[in-house]
Amino acid sequence: MEELAENGLGCAAFEKGEMVGFLCCLAPFENAFTTTAKGIFSPIYAHGAVRKGRVQIYQMLYQAAAQKWVDAGVSSHSIGLYVSDREAEKAFFQYGFGLRCVDAIRLMTPVQAPSCEGFSFFEVPRESRAQLEPLYRMLNDHFEKSPCFMKHTVPDRWIERKNRLFSAADASGIVAYVEIADTAENFVTELPQVQNICGAFCLPAYRGRGLYSNLLNFVIRILAAEGYTHLGVDYESFNPTAAGFWQKHFIPYTSGVVRRIDENVLTK
Repeated sequence: MEELAENGLGCAAFEKGEMVGFLCCLAPFENAFTTTAKGIFSPIYAHGAVRKGRVQIYQMLYQAAAQKWVDAGVSSHSIGLYVSDREAEKAFFQYGFGLRCVDAIRLMTPVQAPSCEGFSFFEVPRESRAQLEPLYRMLNDHFEKSPCFMKHTVPDRWIERKNRLFSAADASGIVAYVEIADTAENFVTELPQVQNICGAFCLPAYRGRGLYSNLLNFVIRILAAEGYTHLGVDYESFNPTAAGFWQKHFIPYTSGVVRRIDENVLTK
């Protein structure tokens, strides 16, 4: 909590001498969501408000904190919310925020999947990761198209990451992969019994045939045997391919709402 307090970018609300809410954030960072904007992020543990007047308290907190963020040159404002917190969601949606990111989780148990003949499933050795380069580039191409419109503006050294990679292949070569990390974007993902999907792609010609569900089950069997109990994933709500698949098998529990303000106000 010291990190949240010491940057001077948070605020608190009091009524008759008692705190009724607070809104803090982590330190500002460059290239928010792969853009050229400077951003801040308020994780789910960095804010809160009492039940009575919750919507209004959150809105007043944001009004006060947002001025600090803008004075610091920040134009991309992101806040993590529990999906069950409809009042906080209402407060920020009324103030120009929109849904962007979703965190979801499931038990480390198999999903329903049809039989899938003619494919092999395996963990990719570190020395063979370059084989996935074409699929990774296709994933980035997908992100740049409608409705995602996301483009990496800084180098992505994905091959050098320590994450694990699992793939599906047929006689033509690797046709799908999933990337697994120890941690992701909120404190739940840091629990020792949790593993997290942080990248995934399947060639379009192989979708809708149960291949990816079988790849997911292959990963689940391996991780379960290693003692992990839960599998998490995060995805963009506006990515129809990802959202359509993950929502079938995972339960959303947090979401990230984002507002991008007019950068012209930063020059005043």
